[in-house]
Amino acid sequence: MNFLRSLFTARQPFRSFALLDSQGHCRAFKHCQTPPVGDGWVEIEEIRLNWLHKPLPISARIAPRCALPSVQPILAT
Repeated sequence: MNFLRSLFTARQPFRSFALLDSQGHCRAFKHCQTPPVGDGWVEIEEIRLNWLHKPLPISARIAPRCALPSVQPILAT
């Protein structure tokens, strides 16, 4: 039954992250559904192994996602 339920539930897509050191060089990659814990992780469009130990191109980064409020305020008229 759990298998059938899992077929129809929405899943979060996998996202790509790169770990940057203090100089902006890429030290590691991670492909997961939630952002990694710790400092230095940035979300990127895709993982390219030729970026390891080199500066991460600025065009590879994705703008940080802003948290949307869970409750919308009601406008007074």
